[in-house]
Amino acid sequence: MAWNGPTGKEWTFFEGEWHSGNPPIMGSMDHAPWLGSCVFDGARAFEGVAPDLDLHCQRMVRSVESFGLKVLKTATEIEAIIREGIAKFPKDAELYLRPMFWAAGGFVDVDAETTKFSVSVYDAPLPKPKTLSITLSPFRRPSYEYAPTDAKAACHYPNSARAIRECKTRGFDNAVMLDPLGHVAELTTANIWFARNGEAYTPVPNGCFLNGITRQRVIALLQGAGIKVHEASLNWQDFLEADEVFSTGNYSKVTPVTTIEGRSLQPGPMAAKVRELYWAYAHGK
Repeated sequence: MAWNGPTGKEWTFFEGEWHSGNPPIMGSMDHAPWLGSCVFDGARAFEGVAPDLDLHCQRMVRSVESFGLKVLKTATEIEAIIREGIAKFPKDAELYLRPMFWAAGGFVDVDAETTKFSVSVYDAPLPKPKTLSITLSPFRRPSYEYAPTDAKAACHYPNSARAIRECKTRGFDNAVMLDPLGHVAELTTANIWFARNGEAYTPVPNGCFLNGITRQRVIALLQGAGIKVHEASLNWQDFLEADEVFSTGNYSKVTPVTTIEGRSLQPGPMAAKVRELYWAYAHGK
């Protein structure tokens, strides 16, 4: 996702109050910007709905616990604050919803008693399905032994950033990252899928990438529609030879891949079906 500074269409809840724009919430001596104790979650509101917001808030609490921070708000309380923020915008606004916890104090490990909390709600239009070119990244996802992969944490994103930066020097939009054993994990910013012979395939969660909430929802929706879903250890060659490739994630929801390495692909029926099912689910149909 891209955010280039305050536009007047952002609200942040911090220390019991809503603030417009981009309020200062951390200092130069805080643990989070110095030693990386920031965890967050991202959900979406669009077309008057906020699908799976409760699940995002529940994952937020699990990330807080993983980092040894203090759970200042329950998932239900976080959701209520986010809905207050959503109400500050027009009903059809396309918004990004970001609760966040971090430590102000501590040395290497966090001082849980200094935990801070905020919620940011801001305009972020849903990207339209468009051309998306992908390549294989030379960088890999770490396993749980190497990094806190059981949390949605800010410290994971520099690895994604360098993978995106490198792939763009070669003319691609995004990159596929392997796990430490050489199996496909995900894209830098979303979970990845392919379709073959009318069935859907996606990497099985193995502790090195986030088992996305949108990913889990799509699995359930496809299975409910009678489409077979395979969660498996997948190789890069599997994707190169697929009928179609697409991604799922909170920010863009469903995006078809139109180029994989040098091979052109057309947006396929599986990605179209996923998008149809997800939008119907989001609107309660």
